[in-house]
Amino acid sequence: MKKINCFIPFENAEQATDTVNELRQNAVCAKVFLLKTPESEGSIEGCEEIAIDSLYSSATIKKIAAAADAEFALLYTKYNMLRFGPFALERMAKIASDTMSGMVYADHYNGDHYSEEGLPTSTKAPVIDYQFGSLRDDFDFGSVLLFCSKCLKKAADAMKADYKHAGLYDLRLKLSQFAQLTHINEFLYSDIELDTRKSGEKMFDYVDPKNRGRQIEMELACTEHLKEIGGYLAPEFKHIEFSDEEFPVEATVVIPVRTRERTIADAIDSALMQKCDFKFNVIVVDNCSTDRTTEIIKERYGNNPQVIHMIVGDIGVGACWNLAAHHSQAGKFCVQLDSDDVYEDENTLTTMVNAFYEQNCAMVVGSYTLTDINRNILPPGLVDHREWTPDNGRNNALRINGLGAPRAFYTPVLREVKLPAVNYGEDYALGLNMSRIYQIGRVYKSVYLCRRWDDNSDAALDVEKMNRNNTYKDRIRTWELMARVAMNKAKK
Repeated sequence: MKKINCFIPFENAEQATDTVNELRQNAVCAKVFLLKTPESEGSIEGCEEIAIDSLYSSATIKKIAAAADAEFALLYTKYNMLRFGPFALERMAKIASDTMSGMVYADHYNGDHYSEEGLPTSTKAPVIDYQFGSLRDDFDFGSVLLFCSKCLKKAADAMKADYKHAGLYDLRLKLSQFAQLTHINEFLYSDIELDTRKSGEKMFDYVDPKNRGRQIEMELACTEHLKEIGGYLAPEFKHIEFSDEEFPVEATVVIPVRTRERTIADAIDSALMQKCDFKFNVIVVDNCSTDRTTEIIKERYGNNPQVIHMIVGDIGVGACWNLAAHHSQAGKFCVQLDSDDVYEDENTLTTMVNAFYEQNCAMVVGSYTLTDINRNILPPGLVDHREWTPDNGRNNALRINGLGAPRAFYTPVLREVKLPAVNYGEDYALGLNMSRIYQIGRVYKSVYLCRRWDDNSDAALDVEKMNRNNTYKDRIRTWELMARVAMNKAKK
């Protein structure tokens, strides 16, 4: 029955003893291995030790795989107390065996407090199912990963690179190529969540300059995976002839809005202040506002022929964009402006439009500065998505969770592709789809102020809403990846 080797990160005996004892109480636990960095101090009697450089390196993963001589290998990824529910570890092993999965992971609890009956009383932390397109390197499996040891060894043997940060990410990508990663929809263990920031604060981690080295490794691992499964796209793009069709204006600023009486005038004013040597207009798509937003637009801009005010029913942001793009007064290029953001200066629109001609692209993504509602700069400040390169940007786009802002589109292509009629991920889906065929242009200087405040739609999401959003974005990636694999097969 002792069929699980357990690998836990070790800082010192005080940090790890309770977790070791918890594991040893499980009838299926064969051995406990302590993963010790050069900074680790002390030891725990009866445990085997593995010297590592860092928890997530390729070298560490290979050492774990080499030491795994039981049927399953459990990897714990936190330096916290881990506690299982009654027979939970046996349950994970049974599901892994029954489904012949390469890895299983489970819902869990955040917190280490238990009632007298031994039941966790802390908050629930459900996770989501793994999909073909779940390529995000920050996909949340929880902190307990149970591997089939044979599959672990096979995946580790397939790892070609020596990463400092991307070893575990590389492993699960390799594993997913031949084995199932199974989510157990049961709350089986409890640990402590270390990152207690709000969702709106976490979302910029992947573009923070201090994480650049890590991101480069993740991109390399993802690109290798795409090549191995047939989803990689070589840097070959369809050329665009921008003179093929006539439009009433060169550019249209599109502002979908719903209940933003505090910020809508700022947004429209920043659009109207643009200094351009071409004609442009503003289409405001008013989506069932329940405050004074509609009245403010009518009162302040009702007599301005440059502002087109569309009042629509209760539809998603993507549907608002589709209506604006198909409006008879829409320009050759449609340029994004969210209703609580502003353009940085009077040159933004010109900069974005010029990029289409300079880079021959169907979509342009600018760079923005993160600020509060009063335009005071917030960390990380400039978000320029310099991870995007003309050669590999559309491949790496499947790994990251967004493409940046502001976004602008060549209207004929926008009308053809269209956005999904949802309120989250609609622009990301469009960008992935466009990039399958066309080049995506970039502007790396700040042209936009992204204002964070309490009413942002993604400022402080609960776990259920975050899971719904992440599941949908992973589904978008899955659909796109399937299309790219099929497109590559058709070329052969």
